[in-house]
Amino acid sequence: MLKLKTLAKACNSTALRSISTTAPVNESDSWFSKLLVRKIEPTKESHSRMLSDKEIIYALHTHNVRPDSMEDYLKNYKTTVELIRDKKANLSQELVASWTVQVGDMDQCLHLWKYTGGFEKIDQAKEDLWHDPEYLGLMKDRSKFLRSRHLQYLLPFSYWPQIEKRSGNNIYEMRSYRLKPGTMIEWGNNWARAINFRKNNNEAFAGFFSQIGRLYNVHHIWCYKSLQDRKETREAAWRSPGWDECVAYTVPLIREMHCRILSPTVFSPTQ
Repeated sequence: MLKLKTLAKACNSTALRSISTTAPVNESDSWFSKLLVRKIEPTKESHSRMLSDKEIIYALHTHNVRPDSMEDYLKNYKTTVELIRDKKANLSQELVASWTVQVGDMDQCLHLWKYTGGFEKIDQAKEDLWHDPEYLGLMKDRSKFLRSRHLQYLLPFSYWPQIEKRSGNNIYEMRSYRLKPGTMIEWGNNWARAINFRKNNNEAFAGFFSQIGRLYNVHHIWCYKSLQDRKETREAAWRSPGWDECVAYTVPLIREMHCRILSPTVFSPTQ
């Protein structure tokens, strides 16, 4: 019993340092020994600096809409997007995607905005918009259609493919994870390898981790032609040697996970 307690303390102390996952693993190793093969390296770099480019920041707006007001809400938000695009050309702010939830949290809309230039540009955009009477009027009208709102500022994982706008008829899956504090580097180390198993059919759309808002949140967004396409693509990943090992390493890092199927709005830049 004393040895187990000592081992547990040693494992807990390693969670606060950056982690390398390159050590070889033999098939005969037990699941517990696999957790101990990682080499621990101390670092003075912030996790966000090691995992991302902090000059590009994304804002994820989550709006829970009154069930009887979805049509009016979408009209209002479309007008807001057009105002920012046409009247605020000096802002380093761009709508990347806009979705309604089809499976998961119903009567919910997600809007993903991109800011180029760091938090300084977010501050400038906020200052500009909050002095625009038309923008403030749209926000006031929109409040009549909402039940609640949430905002997160996100950083993109550097190892994910660059975001590319999609055309045609697509659905998106947002898989959101709440990680144990102190495990973001380990998550990144594993997914830097895992993403290579999911590039064959251009399904990877975006990967983010939270910087402000709910912390230790990760969002992976995938693009598919249909639910059947999603099923076949995910099954193909499991047939790839090495994918199961990446999953085995990341599952212990997760406290909670959440899946939503999304449909692009008519004004979404990516379809």
